Amino acid sequence: MDDGSPTPPASFPGVNVPEYSVSEISGAIKRTLEGTFGRVRVRGEITEFKRYSSGHLYFSLKDEGGKISGVVWRGSVSRLGLAPENGLEIIATGRVSSYGERSSYQLIVEKMEYAGEGALLARIERLRQRLAQEGLFDVERKRQIPRLPCVIGVVTSMQGAVLHDIRTTIARRFPRHLLIWPVAVQGEGAAAQIASAIEGFSLLGRSGPGENLPRPDVLIVARGGGSLEDLMAFNDEAVLRAVAACPIPVISAVGHETDTTLIDFVSDMRAPTPTAAAELAVPVRDELLADLTHRIARMGSALNRIAQTARLRLDRATSGLPDLPSLLSTARMRLDDRSHRLDLALPALLERRKAALGAAERHMPAPSALFSDRRSRLSLDNAALGAAMAASCRAAEARLGRQRLTAAPLQALCRERQARLSGVGNVLESVSPRAVLDRGYVLVRDAAGDAVTRAAGLKSGQHVTLVFADDERLARIEAPKDTAQGALDL
Repeated sequence: MDDGSPTPPASFPGVNVPEYSVSEISGAIKRTLEGTFGRVRVRGEITEFKRYSSGHLYFSLKDEGGKISGVVWRGSVSRLGLAPENGLEIIATGRVSSYGERSSYQLIVEKMEYAGEGALLARIERLRQRLAQEGLFDVERKRQIPRLPCVIGVVTSMQGAVLHDIRTTIARRFPRHLLIWPVAVQGEGAAAQIASAIEGFSLLGRSGPGENLPRPDVLIVARGGGSLEDLMAFNDEAVLRAVAACPIPVISAVGHETDTTLIDFVSDMRAPTPTAAAELAVPVRDELLADLTHRIARMGSALNRIAQTARLRLDRATSGLPDLPSLLSTARMRLDDRSHRLDLALPALLERRKAALGAAERHMPAPSALFSDRRSRLSLDNAALGAAMAASCRAAEARLGRQRLTAAPLQALCRERQARLSGVGNVLESVSPRAVLDRGYVLVRDAAGDAVTRAAGLKSGQHVTLVFADDERLARIEAPKDTAQGALDL
């Protein structure tokens, strides 16, 4: 029976140890490894991880006592169940094989699992610390959930009670329009689907395939409870960065109240359950209506108090105002009294002014007396001037006599002074009003004694005084006849 061991060669004389070729021993070891172990599960920590351009993954699994090489062929990468990385403790499922050209053996891995909750928690903690240092968990970047969203987006699985709970809760509290993006919430490819759904909701409303769909005002990412392995999709870095980059406020509702995932730290609000997420997304309609009714009642009461206060202030201001009809009647009586007094005072004022004008007229001298007075003063001045001239001549003759002057210069001086005196007298005579009257002119004065220089200032029947060179006469003005001037009735 062939058990896979190499066939011993023919006996050699004097030699008991069998002899093999290199390929024979390598093949025998490979058949022995693959036949003995077959499909195995190996637990260890990933080290020396490399991803080649061909798509194959090469790494090593180690523990406290040893290390084994491992490889994942390109066709098995998508079915691994997790993303391998250095330092991750896993349980790899595959088969042991050898590589004869190098005389080495390796583990061909087909599936990877986290090595218990400790490994998962360590990986989650490392990711949490790294994202916290980047600021993805900062409170300052969290957005406010809208008070009453019009459209609510939901990222969850179509199977299970989560979607039913969210629908019934929103319908009961305040019916809103729901947009549901179904995804796988656990298993292979779940993290990629969740990240794509969040990014897809962010692109709604723009030009593209989803331009006709309304963009949600708030986003709920939810799933039911499960083990730590079941919730690992919500600890994936791609999902966390998609939530951080999403412009829509995100409510995380993953697992039960005691379950905690990293999406709870990066989302804008955490809900302990999917039902609680729906309650956080929309208020209770009946409570809003009751609150609105209460506010309307309070506003009405406040407006009534304001109106009553204003009415009281208006009444107090009205009582402090004087009686308008009384004010008007008093002003009207005062106006009538002033008008009556004015009617009486104006004629009296005119009479007083007329009497004062008559008195002033009586005190004014008559023109004839004024002219005669001026003529008398002129005659006196002429006589005084003649006397002064005679005295001057006598004084001059005396001085000349004392100086023993001849009579000829004295006579010449007298003639000169006499000629000068005659010239002054002629000037006085030329400017005298009497000289004008002597030439045939007449001075016309009205009743007030003022000189009249224009015929337009006289009226028919008006009395005037005519002043001649020797005397005065009274006259009366008559209306003009034809084109002749008005006649004087002497």
